[in-house]
Amino acid sequence: MRTELCERLGIEHPIVGFSPSEHVVAALSRAGGFGVLGCVRFNEADELEEVLTWLDANTGGRPYGVDVVMPSHSPTEGAPTDLDKLIPAGHRDFVERTLLRLGVPPLGVDASRREGVLGWLHSVARSHVEVALNHPVRLIANALGPPPPDVIAQAHAHGLLVAALAGRADHARSHVTSGVDLVVAQGYEAGGHTGEIASMVLVPEVVDAVGESVPVLAAGGIGSGRQIAAALALGARGVWMGSVWLGTAEYQTPPALREALLKAGSSDTVRSRIYSGKPARLLRNRWTDAWSEAEAPAPLPMPLQNLLVSEAHTRLMESGDPTVVPMPVGQIVGRMNEVRPVADVLADLVAEADETLTRLGKLV
Repeated sequence: MRTELCERLGIEHPIVGFSPSEHVVAALSRAGGFGVLGCVRFNEADELEEVLTWLDANTGGRPYGVDVVMPSHSPTEGAPTDLDKLIPAGHRDFVERTLLRLGVPPLGVDASRREGVLGWLHSVARSHVEVALNHPVRLIANALGPPPPDVIAQAHAHGLLVAALAGRADHARSHVTSGVDLVVAQGYEAGGHTGEIASMVLVPEVVDAVGESVPVLAAGGIGSGRQIAAALALGARGVWMGSVWLGTAEYQTPPALREALLKAGSSDTVRSRIYSGKPARLLRNRWTDAWSEAEAPAPLPMPLQNLLVSEAHTRLMESGDPTVVPMPVGQIVGRMNEVRPVADVLADLVAEADETLTRLGKLV
């Protein structure tokens, strides 16, 4: 199973795996796929520098990429202390009341109270790009469409490919006009930030919209070799998978989150703005349900919503309660029923895809 994507990225299998875990990313690349590190969790450039240095030494010389979160146009934003002032008191009160009602204890004295906040800021995302350009990364992907023009130019000047996620065909065309090299057609089923069109409809629309010269990766609802074969049948040159790696042995996670993921079915997710201010698919639980109640305020725009709930997310994760842990995950969570090494998952994906394509070939 080889496509043009394999040649462009220098990989064995047309499977791109996104993860916030460097251990998952390294395992993916070593196994012949292409690991992409999510950078939004890094508040400081030095933190990302340390992790990329580790990846350089632990990918076996195989290529990998990074994923940043930045709009194509620079927003006007201040420091976190300035942004704090823009959060209404009523929103803060609702969060505190909800945490109390859910029985979530306060943070310990030494716990970070800004974990995961700064990485959502445009200025910090730019520092992520600067760090990445000093490492042998092969790809920079952006979760919010094409990066700003100067970032695309920087990446191309360093010989890097640029990828951008798209939830509509017109967005994909705009991405290509902006200079993006790869388009990730991300369907409604996907975890994290996602649009309103399902993958079966979206992927062929995007493929037709961008033409033959720009490879399209299918994302959203993909967790088996049969689904990879289906994506290729729809015209994609490969797949972009994120949620499925949350269930792997290399993904280091608290026991409560592991339990919640393994027990969840495909209907146990919800698409909401409560995580970042933009629509994102999350694991449905008592925390997400609370934001659907009549007394709940409307989520704030990015990055204010993440700033509002960041400390709450840390408290929820540290609570040890699987019924409240906050986590972006796609509908494919229903297939995550056991903990397995990344290499084993990837090998099974490839084997099933090959078997499916062979079986389908006999129908002609």
